[in-house]
Amino acid sequence: MIDSHCHLADDAFSDDVAAVVDRARAAGVDQALCILDVTNDTECARAGRLASLWKTLRFAAGVHPHQAGGFTDRLDSVVPAVTAVRERHDRVSAIGEIGLDYHYDFCPRSTQIDVFRRQISLARECGSPIVIHTREADNDTVDAVQAEAQGMVSGVFHCFTGGMTLARQALDLGFYVSFSGIVTFKRADEVREVAAYVPTDRLLVETDAPYLAPVPYRGKRNEPAWVARVVEVLAEIRSKTTGEIIEASEDSFVRLFGHCELSGDTPKGLAR
Repeated sequence: MIDSHCHLADDAFSDDVAAVVDRARAAGVDQALCILDVTNDTECARAGRLASLWKTLRFAAGVHPHQAGGFTDRLDSVVPAVTAVRERHDRVSAIGEIGLDYHYDFCPRSTQIDVFRRQISLARECGSPIVIHTREADNDTVDAVQAEAQGMVSGVFHCFTGGMTLARQALDLGFYVSFSGIVTFKRADEVREVAAYVPTDRLLVETDAPYLAPVPYRGKRNEPAWVARVVEVLAEIRSKTTGEIIEASEDSFVRLFGHCELSGDTPKGLAR
């Protein structure tokens, strides 16, 4: 299994991250994509230790919409901030998570859009996939991707909570759709409907740990090992075996983020 989105560098794991990694691997989670907030020096500094603990761990680095306000008066600093982290860690295989969040509106929407667009443009220039966070901002998110990606950037709409319209738009853009523990929630019927619809070759699974623990762990700190529960529920929704969901999501992950080539225990970089 592959957890395509988690936050292992988060403070929530600062005391026991080695045990969390051990539990993930014991549960059959072979790889994961760890998100780095480039505005958080502490998170980025943890990447080195995480990489040594988990030899096939990948990273994505970007400015989350919640942190976009920090660039209001220095928008030209967005790309250098992301680039610096990408260059510091050789296993950064995506730009993210980036996007728009109109639910919390922690900063002006115009600033969120500008920061988002600059990062999509960077992804287009460097040939990197992107990891998108969108909440209550469907139209502006799609507009930004269409305008800046210009058909040359792929990526994933992570922790999908939108409706069928957004799902179809994401697929039409050539993007993947990732499902989290939300598919296990009682009132998530619309998300489950989309989870049944997304083509097998565009499907990803994730935890978004430490957030959104799936039922029956809801309310606890989430962790990558519990992506197995997301797989189980998706198998039920799609009338497939867990093995088929695992194979499909792993294939999607490799197509999007590339192979992690190893020689012994030493990461040799990424190949796409």
